[in-house]
Formats: sequence, structure tokens, C-alpha cells
Amino acid sequence: MTLSTQISSELSLEDFLKLPETKPANEYIEGRIYQKPIPQGKHSRVQTKLSTNINQVAEPQQKALALTELRCTFGGRSLVPDIAVFEWSRIPTDEDGEIANRFESYPDWIIEILSPDQPPNRVINKIIFCINQGTKLGWFIDTDDKSVMVFQPNKLPEVKYDADILPVLDVLSDWQIKAADIFSWLKVK
Repeated sequence: MTLSTQISSELSLEDFLKLPETKPANEYIEGRIYQKPIPQGKHSRVQTKLSTNINQVAEPQQKALALTELRCTFGGRSLVPDIAVFEWSRIPTDEDGEIANRFESYPDWIIEILSPDQPPNRVINKIIFCINQGTKLGWFIDTDDKSVMVFQPNKLPEVKYDADILPVLDVLSDWQIKAADIFSWLKVK
């Protein structure tokens, strides 16, 4: 499925946020609405396993929290990363001390998994936008190429393969994961 585009230069961010949620989610970028593709098998598997692994390492010690398909509204855009990781101190809460429903800030770590027929440059642009807003780390995972492109502030992107150890948030520095670990999850036999 391709990423559909609905051009609407007159729709404000506030008006977009009043629209009902859709499945798959819509994102608001520079006055336009883009619908994310429906996740397929490889995408869904990597998204589930990676967020689970991050949370197994990060959540018990309240270091960070990985959330899938979370709407993040900041910098005049409303994005829905495949995985948004927030350092524990930056998780918004409501008046009861529970996790807030609305996240109006950039994630500390954005992870995007390329779907078939999805325009890679649109996804890369989303990661770069987040980095420019304050995100500390971005991963662009390509399950066909078995690569992870890594984005960090003030650095050129790097592409990691196989046994390459991937950078993670500083609060998770005692955890290591390799590109090969991610793609090993695709094997089910």
C-alpha cells in the first residue's frame, strides 16, 4: 500500500487535531495530511520486538519508555512514529500522575521502519525534522536491505549492518543491540 497524500494548505494544525483518528494514522506535516501505510508482517514484527526489548531494559529502572504508534505534536507538526522513546523524566503525566494521553513534545529517540511502497525520503525527512527539534537519536530500519540508518544531532547519518553495534540513548548505555539482532527476529522457523 502506498502512502496516500491529501493536500490541504488551508487546514491548520489545530483543525487537524480536531479530526477523528484514523487507522492507519494520519500525520500533519506543513499543512498536508499524510496517511501512514498499514503495517505488514516484517514491519509489525520488528516494531513489536524492538519496543518490547527496549522496555524490558529501560522500564524497570525508569530510564525510558518505548511507545508504538504514539501521536507526538510539536514544532507545528503532528507525527506518529513507529516507535517513540521518551526518557523517563520527559514522559508527560496528567493531574493524577498517570501517563498523559497527549504528547506535545518530540521523542528522545524516534524509530521508523520502512514499509513496502513507502517513500523513504518522506520517512527520513520526518526523522531529520525530529532531530532538528531536539530528538537525540533516530533509526531508519529497512527490513529489505537489512540495514539501520542512524541519525544523531550534528553528525552525518551512518548506515549499520550485521554485527555493527547500534547507538542507543545515553540512559541505556549499558544495553547493546546489533543490526543483526533486529533482523534475526524476522525468522520464525
